[in-house]
Amino acid sequence: MDEARWLDPQEERAWRGLMAMQDALDEFLERQLRTRDGLSGADYQVLAHLSENGGRLRSFELGALVRWEKSRLSQHLGRMEKRGLVTRERCATDQRGCIAVITPEGTERITAAAPQHVRDVRAALVDHLTADELETLARIGEGVVDRLGPPGP
Repeated sequence: MDEARWLDPQEERAWRGLMAMQDALDEFLERQLRTRDGLSGADYQVLAHLSENGGRLRSFELGALVRWEKSRLSQHLGRMEKRGLVTRERCATDQRGCIAVITPEGTERITAAAPQHVRDVRAALVDHLTADELETLARIGEGVVDRLGPPGP
């Protein structure tokens, strides 16, 4: 078995910095959404994607957008359905598939949450970066996602 190619100090600093930043951003945004809006970060992602796509998406399309496995998406949609944020409809063209549909309550909640969420994202990250730094961050993120491909089974 090949020996591990350990990170050098610069690589380790970059990796650990990315991990710490991701954890801190996730925790801050999650806390803000839960406290202020009664939504989890996962709820927000689902509602945002639905609202940006005409209020309805096939579950496999939604799963690809949020990068979740089928079972996780199904369980989360079930919890959101119980709270009146989404409904699920059978797909007319595929009896095994379903369509996630945002409800009026879900639309109201995402509409109320989105402006402050964007302010939080700006305050935590975006407004502290230059245009060049934002471009670099976008290229890095897109490159990593492209290399990793879709989520596993």
